[in-house]
Amino acid sequence: MARTITVAVDAMGGDHGPPVTVPAAIGCLRKYPELHLILVGQSQPIQEVILASGLASSHSDRWHVHEATQVVLMDESPASAMRSKKDSSMRVAINLVHEGKADACVSAGNTGALMATAKFVLKTIPGIDRPAICTAVPATSGFTHVLDLGANVNSSAEQLFQFAVMGEQLVAAVTDKKNPTVGLLNIGQEDMKGIETVKNAAKLLADSSINYVGFVEGDDIYAGSVDVVVCDGFVGNVALKTSEGVAKMVTQLMRQAFKKNLLTMLCGLVAAPVLRAVKSRIDPRRYNGASLVGLRKIVIKSHGGADPFSFSNAIGIAIDEVENDVAQRIGMQVEQLLSQRQVS
Repeated sequence: MARTITVAVDAMGGDHGPPVTVPAAIGCLRKYPELHLILVGQSQPIQEVILASGLASSHSDRWHVHEATQVVLMDESPASAMRSKKDSSMRVAINLVHEGKADACVSAGNTGALMATAKFVLKTIPGIDRPAICTAVPATSGFTHVLDLGANVNSSAEQLFQFAVMGEQLVAAVTDKKNPTVGLLNIGQEDMKGIETVKNAAKLLADSSINYVGFVEGDDIYAGSVDVVVCDGFVGNVALKTSEGVAKMVTQLMRQAFKKNLLTMLCGLVAAPVLRAVKSRIDPRRYNGASLVGLRKIVIKSHGGADPFSFSNAIGIAIDEVENDVAQRIGMQVEQLLSQRQVS
């Protein structure tokens, strides 16, 4: 019999709140028979969506609403959310994980507030200085996990090393790769290139048991050259947002090109199946759901503007990480590496 997994959903979080989060979450119950849900937020708007969507009787024995009276705004400062929103849907959902009433939390809410609250309530794994944001991005062969994507700026060499450990164990857990390859993002592959922090991190990685392959460049992220790409949060966030912008630009240019005249429109009709396949392959909604790795429990950040399809993918990632004991595996690997350092 499959293990029962309970996910606390911040139903009020994101740009759209319950109209997206509630149908997406309850819809996941069909796909995941082991899933139970706690929809956290203000009961009235949640119930209104449930009734309007005809979801009241859908797997009703596997979900319930947990009242939270406050909502963290998308532009609210993390300090303000921590100080004045102790009964927010975000905070209550994380508390449920801390109390053992849920195995994971999924939120599309304010990233800074989510990271700060999760770190405060759940704490980091011993040996980890700061959690990092990690997500999978499509590559020519499979996909690549990249971290950090914005949780930490000005990361030290030691913290970059910790990101590598966390990324390696995450990929090993969810992809069944026994020895994932890890690369350190740099401005070139030569040893003499890059800032001192990155060079020092490379030395730490080279001296460890991690399958470190050396420096990689930005194009390696999408070439699938390595399984894990490690970088500072400032660099990672800029790289991710730039990539998203390029993808949107290419899509728009292709639409304009196919609509140019009758001949190009006919070409577009012929190419439509291929274009749909490519679009599906690189659709960012398929990859929605970033892991806040380094915490003692599972927290998944959905894109704030997620639609039901993409939000459901974030819930799927949470289920996958719980099933594969990602937090525990990272903790064990960190403990092992720290012990090796002490012996040496």
